[in-house]
Amino acid sequence: MTEIDQAKQAVRDRVWRRLIDGGGAPDDSYGKIPGFYGTEATAERLAELDEWQRAATVKANPDWAQLPVRTRALKDGKLLYMAVPRMASLEPFYLLDPEDLGLPLAEAAEKKGAAQVARRLGVEDMRPIDLVVCGSVAVNRSGARIGKGAGYSDLEVALLIEAGLVTDQTVIVAPVHPLQVIEDDIPETEHDFSVDYIVTPDEVIRCANPRRPQGLVWGDLSAEKIATIPVLSARRRAVK
Repeated sequence: MTEIDQAKQAVRDRVWRRLIDGGGAPDDSYGKIPGFYGTEATAERLAELDEWQRAATVKANPDWAQLPVRTRALKDGKLLYMAVPRMASLEPFYLLDPEDLGLPLAEAAEKKGAAQVARRLGVEDMRPIDLVVCGSVAVNRSGARIGKGAGYSDLEVALLIEAGLVTDQTVIVAPVHPLQVIEDDIPETEHDFSVDYIVTPDEVIRCANPRRPQGLVWGDLSAEKIATIPVLSARRRAVK
């Protein structure tokens, strides 16, 4: 573990404890993207943003914390791209079209429901993304964020950037509990992205000068990580 990795993990540990001890999330939230109390209110506040209302396509993580946001996207008639858990497919995204679902919207937006009714797609078959919703453990007001440490959000966004589907015009949002918003600096590396907005049940925070990676940073990926993610393995073989 590098010095930056250790610093990030220290932030995660502190925020998980702060969130749980402060009553912001269930006791089993440690080590996860927290399913914080107030996720429904956060989704409603996000839906008030002009950027949300203009968005036709939304990409979201499969975390439990983002279920109300995914459900709201479908309710509002948006095409929803949802990452396949752990990117465990050569086609690492689900497409949920609210006009073509065989389940109630809230069920289709769950991981189990999406696996039943959604199409799996590779980036070559996807439309440009208007808004990205990313699960986070901690964020600061400059827009720097930390996930739970697995790195899937960064990889998903990097793939979409390389495909030209996430651009500087794409809005990236972190829905979180207020206790997840910290004043500390968050260490960032070349592969990290920052967010345009932080949304809590109580407020919307606009973050200045968001940063985006150029795409996949192969030097930050271990051979083991590449081997466990089919789309990365295929891309690595293709460039050799």
